[in-house]
Amino acid sequence: YSLCNAFQWIQYGSINNIFVRFYDVSAFAIDWLSMSYMLIYIPLLFPVAWLLDKRGLRLIALAGSALNALGAWVKLGSLKPHLFPVTVLGQVICGLAQVFILGMPSRIASVWFGSHEVSTACSIAVFGNQLGIAAGFLVPPVLIPNVDDVEKLAYHISIMFFMTAGVASALFILVIIVFKEKPPNPPSRAQALIQSRPTEEYSYMQSILRLLRNANFLLLMITYGLNVGCFYALSTLLNRMVIHHYPGEEVNAGMIGLTIILSGMVGALISGIWLDKTKTYKQTTLVVYIMSLVGMIVYTFTLSLGHLWVVFVTAGSLGFFMTGYLPLGFEFAAELTYPESEGTSSGLLNVSAQIFGIAFTIGQGQIMDHFGAKAGNLLLCSFLFLGTVMTAFIKADLRRQQANLENEQT
Repeated sequence: YSLCNAFQWIQYGSINNIFVRFYDVSAFAIDWLSMSYMLIYIPLLFPVAWLLDKRGLRLIALAGSALNALGAWVKLGSLKPHLFPVTVLGQVICGLAQVFILGMPSRIASVWFGSHEVSTACSIAVFGNQLGIAAGFLVPPVLIPNVDDVEKLAYHISIMFFMTAGVASALFILVIIVFKEKPPNPPSRAQALIQSRPTEEYSYMQSILRLLRNANFLLLMITYGLNVGCFYALSTLLNRMVIHHYPGEEVNAGMIGLTIILSGMVGALISGIWLDKTKTYKQTTLVVYIMSLVGMIVYTFTLSLGHLWVVFVTAGSLGFFMTGYLPLGFEFAAELTYPESEGTSSGLLNVSAQIFGIAFTIGQGQIMDHFGAKAGNLLLCSFLFLGTVMTAFIKADLRRQQANLENEQT
């Protein structure tokens, strides 16, 4: 259901120019449809993370998948050019659903999986979100051709909206039937310790304050925000960038987005397995960050060469490291902040990513309008460089590993 929600995030951005014409609004207004996801997340993270701690995984999964389906059905009421506000409402409801989804991967991994498979489980759960973004790049340009007739355009858009609503509803029903709270027995010693702690000992506000006093976690929070914020801006503005240099290539713009995500999924899976094998959190995070920066620089200077295949190669290598970084950040945070809730630590990482994502999307969009795509991409390069330097200063204080080791010894 993370896949379905992420698809709805990028379905407008991947054919930005077509929706601009259909609704007769500015490109910036369409950018806001994907930025609304980021904006909604920031104030609602804390109430939802509190709910996750107090009420558990099942309630969160039910609420999120219900909102996801509702948003998809609302969008079906926006199939006329003057009904842009209805599509905004549908997107806002889907944005609400995303608040419930993003904190779940690391929590599900910890609650359901043992210490030797927890990082792999988290990276596979993050996969769903990435697959959705991949589908969001691939499907809309194929389903909705760039035709002049508004009636025809409305028909093609309705097919996409109906398909999404059908899938979202089926997923909601599956969550009701299948999704369980937790396994009968804790899968790891670290999880057993958390579950045996008396509930009155745990204060949610105290937990957040402890996280914000943890210097290593704060550094990780900023560097994670810089990296993932760059990824959000790149995804949102990709269609505009590619169409600027290669007019009429909407389908290929979607395919380039797909390449970024698919190679990133391979990167995410490899980094998850690597972490479970080696436990080298700091070193792996730093190497992946440096390679994200290198990939971004290469992509920036090859985009305007006039060869689409070059863009595919450079975008693919950029995605491998940039998206591969997502589960690394979640797992490193869970290590640095144990025994705090993974939902809270990954939530704070996501808030950081959303804030930087909005800033970078607006900043890069404005720079692209006035100075061209290369200047916009150079902005992202400079922030990735800053993030790389800051990552080098994070100390590898692996508390969850320590808890598992101590318990094995006793």
